[in-house]
Amino acid sequence: MTDRLTAGLISQAAERLRPVIRHTALEPNQRLSDLLGGQVLLKREDAQVCRSYKVRGAFNLIASLTDEERRRGVVCASAGNHGQGVAFACARLGINGRVYVPSTTPRQKRERIAALGGDRVEVVVGGGTYDEASSAAHADSEHTGAIYVHPFDDVRTMAGQGTVGLEILAQCGEAPHTVVVPVGGGGLISGIAVWLREHSPATRIVGAEPAGAASMRAALGHGEPLALPELDTFVDGAAVGRVGDATFPLVKDLVDEVVAVDEGAVCTEMLDLYQTDGIIAEPAGALAGAAARELLPYASGGPVVCVVSGGNNDVSRYNEVLERSLVHIGLRHYFLVTFPQRPGALRHFLDEVLGEGEDIIVFEYVKKNNRETGPALVGIELERAGDLDSLLSRMKASPLTVERIPPGSPLFTFLL
Repeated sequence: MTDRLTAGLISQAAERLRPVIRHTALEPNQRLSDLLGGQVLLKREDAQVCRSYKVRGAFNLIASLTDEERRRGVVCASAGNHGQGVAFACARLGINGRVYVPSTTPRQKRERIAALGGDRVEVVVGGGTYDEASSAAHADSEHTGAIYVHPFDDVRTMAGQGTVGLEILAQCGEAPHTVVVPVGGGGLISGIAVWLREHSPATRIVGAEPAGAASMRAALGHGEPLALPELDTFVDGAAVGRVGDATFPLVKDLVDEVVAVDEGAVCTEMLDLYQTDGIIAEPAGALAGAAARELLPYASGGPVVCVVSGGNNDVSRYNEVLERSLVHIGLRHYFLVTFPQRPGALRHFLDEVLGEGEDIIVFEYVKKNNRETGPALVGIELERAGDLDSLLSRMKASPLTVERIPPGSPLFTFLL
């Protein structure tokens, strides 16, 4: 196995993948085009086999194995998309595999991996976190000799992911001005960057990673990969605590910029993709679009391409998605209000503090015996974000003691 990713390896991967993956659409998006003031195209990897680009890298790696390696079987760790890609490849190529998942992986994702793999794949719960599952998978590989299929830090994986860039240039018709790519461990953007730098060197390449898991930006600032001390796993498809040793130098040398995107902005883009465009995107799949609308002023000279990396979203998460979005765009706010424990206190709040179109969406009151006051958690939704100043002014003029809970407060962990 070579340790250097080249455009030639990506071309070979494209030939290897041609019979088994979808040549996903590159389609105009009017909503984002209007927001940015120029043409925006979406690369629809949410419509890929297994509903994620991950199958490209997993299949390419497994299909590259020697006969002797195939007999040993494969093993991987995954919270969802990578495991599905490995399972699909094992079933298609007739190779036995084991997919280690953390116990937090939803039942439907485990069942999907098992269904794709059939009798070729065993799903194993390996600990309570992804890191524990990964450790278990590595231990399995060392003990049994099974080939470890890395989700991003392997040249064969990166070459498979790089075929996304090959397709973008073939479909675009002209050199894109900018390509925005979601970043987790760095496999997808590394592959795309290697292809674009050889075949469209003037194209600007921008990575987008979640602000709560900005491991690539941390590595770039540090000069080498390092483990994040804390990780927000909401954008689970891109929540990687440490980027790859093989992917980091490629990103450092070939990528123009890596931006951190607030999770609330990701949720807003997820909802717009669904409600306006009819696209079901997982959080990582909405990263590139969120980065484009939040952080990138449009520059003329060609289209902007955003990679929608996956569509394996759990419908049970939409309440949290909506909550995070409303907080991000300034329509939902939370307060601690200290009410005097006497009749009429709440009526005063409703009549004198709340304005027209301002709704209470959360009210949790704790009555304290032998106390003159009692605290309440109050959530308020506004019609317009600009109405907040007026609400705060009325709160300040009220005799009630009101403390606003800012979005960055630890108290928010109890709300989201």
